[in-house]
Amino acid sequence: QVQLVESGGGLVQAGGSLRLSCAASGSIFSINNMGWYRQAPGKQRELVAVIISGSSKNYADSVKGRFTISRDNGKNTWYLQMNSLKPEDTAVYYCNAYVRPYGSSWGQGTQVTVSS
Repeated sequence: QVQLVESGGGLVQAGGSLRLSCAASGSIFSINNMGWYRQAPGKQRELVAVIISGSSKNYADSVKGRFTISRDNGKNTWYLQMNSLKPEDTAVYYCNAYVRPYGSSWGQGTQVTVSS
């Protein structure tokens, strides 16, 4: 069984920064399509950023230029560096990846709150 554990969420003022981490553990053959999603109250979960095929990075338009996704293959860990945070970035952030042999896997979520 695979476990994805997020960390790094919290409360920050507008304009501040946070760094989220997602660590995968278990009997893992490989990890692909490492990504971050978020869900604000009353809204659908949306893609924030994803690393596809190991190197190609895609971002939601709303976070381009402010957020950066990265990975550490040796540690089965990936990150989301969030700068210039805005109140509208407030949400529960979830990490996701395709983990072989388990399939699409989700973390439990971490709250990010940005005060104005």
